[in-house]
Amino acid sequence: MPMPALEGPLLIQQAIQLSVAPVFLLTGIASLLGVMATRLARIIDRAREVGRGRGALDAEAVALARLELAGLERRRHLASWAINCCAGAALLVCTVIVTLFIEEFLGADLKWLAGVLFIATMMSVIAGLSCFLAEVYIATHSLFIDAQSFDGQAAQLSMFGTPQSKLARHEKMP
Repeated sequence: MPMPALEGPLLIQQAIQLSVAPVFLLTGIASLLGVMATRLARIIDRAREVGRGRGALDAEAVALARLELAGLERRRHLASWAINCCAGAALLVCTVIVTLFIEEFLGADLKWLAGVLFIATMMSVIAGLSCFLAEVYIATHSLFIDAQSFDGQAAQLSMFGTPQSKLARHEKMP
């Protein structure tokens, strides 16, 4: 049976109204992905920089560089998982939107499916933000800046609680 002339546009309007909130969520997740991707790029750049300077370092500085690389690897792993979880959440939001449109157009009762997909979305966002928080924690707790010894030129930097005066001479800290 053909749809009455006004029923088609009203169905589309209602479906669009239902999908507005998930679209805003999708925008927020996209912003998070941008921040996370930038952090991952900085981690990779720093690891490359530390790896390049290893040849000019003495044994103590090489040991400190290895320690820093281990921390960077852990951060890279967490940042990657954060991105994966949030990208998965974005895909789930898209699936929620499609489900809402199908429900409106076909008249099927898919509210339960949309609810399950939305819960899965939130679980994925929580997992992604948890990985992101862990990465930020490692980053902020692996660098100590000794402001007390600031002499007007440079602060004393140390990684993982170990002075890095020799490494700092060869490498710039981010």
